[in-house]
Amino acid sequence: MFQPIVDMRNGALIGYEGLIRGPQGSPLHSPFHLFSVARRCGLGLQLESLCSEIILKKFVELALPGRIFLNISPDFLSKAGFAYREKLAQLEQIGLAPRRIILELTENQATYDYEQMRDVLKQCRDLGFQIAIDDLGEGFSSLRLWSEILPDYVKIDMHFIQGIDRDPVKLQFVQSIQQIATKSGAVSIAEGIETADELRLLQELGISWGQGYHIARPHAQPASAVAGELVGRIRHNTALTSAGNQRGFNLPTALKLLRIVPIATPDTSTNAVYTTFAANPELAVMPVVRNGVPLGIINRFQFIDRLARPYQRELYGKRSCTEFMTPSPLTAEKNTPLQDISLMIVEGESHHFSNGFAITDQGRYIGVGSSQEVMREITQMQINAARYANPLTQLPGNVPINEEIDRRLTAGAAFNVCYIDIDNFKPFNDVYGYLRGDDIIRLTGDILARYCVPGMDFLGHVGGDDFIILYQSGDWEERCNGILAAFASAIPAFFSAEDRRHGGYVSEDRRGNKVFHALVSLSLGVVKIDASRHLSSYQIAAAAAEAKKQAKTIAGNSLFIERRALK
Repeated sequence: MFQPIVDMRNGALIGYEGLIRGPQGSPLHSPFHLFSVARRCGLGLQLESLCSEIILKKFVELALPGRIFLNISPDFLSKAGFAYREKLAQLEQIGLAPRRIILELTENQATYDYEQMRDVLKQCRDLGFQIAIDDLGEGFSSLRLWSEILPDYVKIDMHFIQGIDRDPVKLQFVQSIQQIATKSGAVSIAEGIETADELRLLQELGISWGQGYHIARPHAQPASAVAGELVGRIRHNTALTSAGNQRGFNLPTALKLLRIVPIATPDTSTNAVYTTFAANPELAVMPVVRNGVPLGIINRFQFIDRLARPYQRELYGKRSCTEFMTPSPLTAEKNTPLQDISLMIVEGESHHFSNGFAITDQGRYIGVGSSQEVMREITQMQINAARYANPLTQLPGNVPINEEIDRRLTAGAAFNVCYIDIDNFKPFNDVYGYLRGDDIIRLTGDILARYCVPGMDFLGHVGGDDFIILYQSGDWEERCNGILAAFASAIPAFFSAEDRRHGGYVSEDRRGNKVFHALVSLSLGVVKIDASRHLSSYQIAAAAAEAKKQAKTIAGNSLFIERRALK
């Protein structure tokens, strides 16, 4: 069986994971039972060897494109003595190059001899194979294995992928894995993607590749291309993500700070670098690049200071300029958010601030960026955020809310607008005081945030006791009902025992008349937005306000969904 693996940025087919099933209808059909029984019978290594041969031969026979991910245990690689040259000869015989094979290390038992494992994998890599860790987070010691062998690919276990759009713990785990993968140069692969919401959120997180039933099921004769509908959906999500930040403020990336400057190579002499600096008075740094890979950065002031010392020009003038470079420069992909780069600068060594950083496109050098400019951009972003955020909840206010609506419309995204209003809030302020009223506002903001998917749903504070959520998560109605239940559970604590007993409180109206008000509740009005209808943010705001008005005609905590199309 073969299950496709796709590029989460453009829907391109990367290759397939090769899978094995036992005899149909037998207890050994499940690979788990098949391999468990084989190991108990002392035939585990023989079974693995046969499975590898079957998968590779079938892969070639079907003329499948791309790469093949081959499950293989560390035990098999080390104890069985992976016959490197023999395996290479077999591959040549069937017409399959090792560079198309990724050895996917599975963990059915703990790995202890890491030194031997590194030696084995080095020989595999020398032959052209690449290495992946399978089911990260599920095995005995997968994080230790990751740090020991530094794989080319990391496959995140499906437990952490399924339901990630509804589970903040899984979300945090995958975010952390993605950050480590980025820093270690590994490609992250999500396994077990089963819904459109999981796919979209994983794309938001920057996961590189993916596989799962939502993409394609395993098949003995799989398609040699990704379904056009899925490719369109993946590219649509990518366009939406690239259009800006879904939390309301634009997130500039390294590309915004890209500067093209003269570069040196290891063959460039020190005298040539000096001549370049002399001809370019504004040039602060000069990267040293070999075959598209940034090796180091030469800082103008350090270079001139050192060369000005006695006999330095005579000693080093004709030598390689690498004598003067700071090796292992800070490097960022062009789409890396500036917030991430600022963190890299702060956590890195002090010379990174003066040297700046190299910018790459899929690992190849394209230019440099200035650390000072990063800090300037970050400061400006913080000023803008403070200018437009609500001071009480720190949530985006009207300006970013409207910008976000326009951005989603421009990206052609379908979404749902939920307008939230607190009922009987003014009389509550009159009776209990505005400080307690502020507490309810903050409580409401916290509850709403709990029922939004980070990176997918957008939460804003219109002002006063009004909030807006732009829902893109598929289970938005369930989330709305969760908001109402959480608010109903929390709000009684804000009232006296007597008011709770009576189910409300009394306040005076403008004419001095005593009026009974029910306990504070929430009204949610939802409007479904079809971006293809060329609506404006003003039309959407008006429709959402009308839906909220309808919700407020329902007593208590209420949800009204406008099912009619917007006119």
